[in-house]
Amino acid sequence: MSASLFAFVRDRNPDLSRPFLETPDGRKMSYGELFMASARFANALRALGVDVGDRVAVQAEKSPEVIILLLACARAGAIFLPLNTAYTTAELEYFIGDAEPALFVCDASIREAIAPIAAARGVKAVETLNAGGAGTLTDLAAKQDDTFDDVGCAPGDLAAILYTSGTTGRSKGAMLTHENLVSNALTLVDYWRFTKDDVLLHALPTFHTHGLFVATNTLLMAGGSLLFTAKFDADEIMRLMPRATSMMGVPTFYVRLLQHPGLTREATRHMRLFVSGSAPLLAETHRAFSEKTGHAILERYGMTETNMNTSNPYDGARVPGTVGFPLPDVDLRVVDPETGAPLGVDEIGMIEVRGPNVFKGYWRNPGKTAAEFRADGFFITGDLGKVDPDGYVHIVGRGKDLIITGGYNVYPKEVETEIDGMDGVVESAVFGLPHPDFGEGVTAAVVLQKGAAIDEKAIASALEHRLARFKQPKRVMVLPELPRNTMGKVQKNVLRDTYKDIYAKD
Repeated sequence: MSASLFAFVRDRNPDLSRPFLETPDGRKMSYGELFMASARFANALRALGVDVGDRVAVQAEKSPEVIILLLACARAGAIFLPLNTAYTTAELEYFIGDAEPALFVCDASIREAIAPIAAARGVKAVETLNAGGAGTLTDLAAKQDDTFDDVGCAPGDLAAILYTSGTTGRSKGAMLTHENLVSNALTLVDYWRFTKDDVLLHALPTFHTHGLFVATNTLLMAGGSLLFTAKFDADEIMRLMPRATSMMGVPTFYVRLLQHPGLTREATRHMRLFVSGSAPLLAETHRAFSEKTGHAILERYGMTETNMNTSNPYDGARVPGTVGFPLPDVDLRVVDPETGAPLGVDEIGMIEVRGPNVFKGYWRNPGKTAAEFRADGFFITGDLGKVDPDGYVHIVGRGKDLIITGGYNVYPKEVETEIDGMDGVVESAVFGLPHPDFGEGVTAAVVLQKGAAIDEKAIASALEHRLARFKQPKRVMVLPELPRNTMGKVQKNVLRDTYKDIYAKD
């Protein structure tokens, strides 16, 4: 019996007439229609020369076809590789070269720019998938049979590769197995009490683990359905909410909803669950939402490499500022970052996790993989935290200056490299500061050459076509010099303290 993600989804949904998805414009899809569509897409993959173990890279706007393609890859034994829709052509060139996909799927608007890059790196085909789900890949799939002889995947076979940036150098591909995805989804179904009667408001992107795996896979395993919106819009969310039972979002969603006049106890009385993740939820946001709606947002903690690790309880206190308890089957410990020695209650150290949710390693990077795992199988998350006397996990900081803005990871080194390469720039330091909408705002401090005719606006303009929008600094400060310690290391903690209120004034 196959242990693929698709096999589990199919076996848990014998009633093919049940609704799986509906879009705001009235498009509806049952589980039976989902399964037939995934067969057609799987046959299309075969027709394009995609074999077992091949990568299928996808940079496409959110549509039901992205979910269909994920399941088609699982059926065909291919590896799904989603890419942020904000990535520039220069960034995509790296991913294509590193992952060596057999197929690249993109919006028609960039196909002409991508095709020669893909051809030079041996990509067999470049097909299109546009917003709304139309494109050459969909056209090809429409001509295929709606049955498919599924590949028998083992639990340890790769289902997906998700790229996660490094603090130095280039992005790394986190290799996620079918077992990683299946085990975590089944755990969340039970822990968060999802059933076939649940209707989830899905406003998250589908290139990110939160929207792609946490939200979608959990509802697929529960046999529930999705109200599938292209993006988050507070007015539309409030319009759809009467038909939903649950919602998953990033902190920005809840900040925006709190500003909406329609968010009341009456409007949310029927809702079962609100979940927040991908970035820290401010305790003030948690309390304000509870006061206005009567609902305590359930915050949890996960990573691209691990899916979900911890969660506040479904029953019991959802403590603001914490990420709850380790999930069933997940082992979590806090250790001294230097020695690896376990620490006690309320002692701050490095968080390490182990379980069936933890990824297989980094794509074609055995050295980095070995460096991030302990001998006993624990993965070193890079996050600093503690466990309080009641067992709740607290995330108190992050190693290596990772910035999480709007749910997306930004690593300063990548941004600094782009700024430092500009004419007139001596050096730069990029860091995160508290931001009311995004959790953290990407911020840059720049030292210029004497007499350089460059300012904040010019730096921002130069980065527009070099970096995805979420990586671009929201503010750039020009300084005479960067603060350093006696060893000459830039003190980003001093910069954070100095400018900590800069976005509060905006």
